Amino acid sequence: MKRNLTACVATFFLLCVAQAVLAQGPESGKDSTYPGKVGEWFGFELHDFTFEGRAAKLVFPKDSAPGKPWVWRARFFGHEPQFDVAMLERGFTVAWLDSTPLMGSPKSVELWQRFYSYLVAEFGLHKKATLEGMSRGGLYATMWAFAYPDEVACLYLDNPVMDFKSWPGGFGHGKRSDKDWNDVLSSYGLTEEEARAFKDNPIDNQSGCEALAKRRVGFLFVCGDSDTVVPGDENWRPFKNRYEACGGYVEAIVKQNNDHHPHSLKDPTPIVLFALKFNEMPTPENVEVEE
Repeated sequence: MKRNLTACVATFFLLCVAQAVLAQGPESGKDSTYPGKVGEWFGFELHDFTFEGRAAKLVFPKDSAPGKPWVWRARFFGHEPQFDVAMLERGFTVAWLDSTPLMGSPKSVELWQRFYSYLVAEFGLHKKATLEGMSRGGLYATMWAFAYPDEVACLYLDNPVMDFKSWPGGFGHGKRSDKDWNDVLSSYGLTEEEARAFKDNPIDNQSGCEALAKRRVGFLFVCGDSDTVVPGDENWRPFKNRYEACGGYVEAIVKQNNDHHPHSLKDPTPIVLFALKFNEMPTPENVEVEE
């Protein structure tokens, strides 16, 4: 009887220890139980899992930088990944959530906030995210940033959609995408007429710009000068003008003779330096960062 009681106590103790270890999560994302399916991405540990039934990914650096900073990629995980890889090498985690086809709508913002809260609470990631938005990803990232300006370090936007009337609506010089326009109408709950009169896109959102500018959130635009899909004159340029008028900080890298593709830069160093500056991280030696 005494032997059975001792065995039960020992078993209970081991179960408690195991549960505590699992609850802690990995210190730098290297615990094989955390979370989902474990793989490798450019030599870094990749975790594929689901969040509220949606595909999600976390890629962990080999050693996390102090404070566990992170990059949140809005769309197109793995496309032109050079910035993400460079940030992983500097100790940043990279996160992604499939929020198709919500197009930056209030539903998208609410989903993003739940994912953000999950990442910060469960994995100890920094309370300020570095947002990365390519093309329509710019709409996703900026709309969330407007709603939660205290939780944003900076935004790197690449040929971004900043007005859905331009793309996918095609009511200016941008290209029309019927499928994606229907996603806008559905996710925002708008009629055709209401969508065409919508005044809360990033290029129009004065209060959102003021909130981010007040918190010194920086924007970096990397854009082609000849974008025929998401024209700069209907998207990033009017946003840049509005944000700067609010006192906000903007950098722009304009690629000559470039259309919507390719995104990013072959050498992502300028993007990396921008992100490090707004995360208060040390920059490489012998490199001057323009203030």
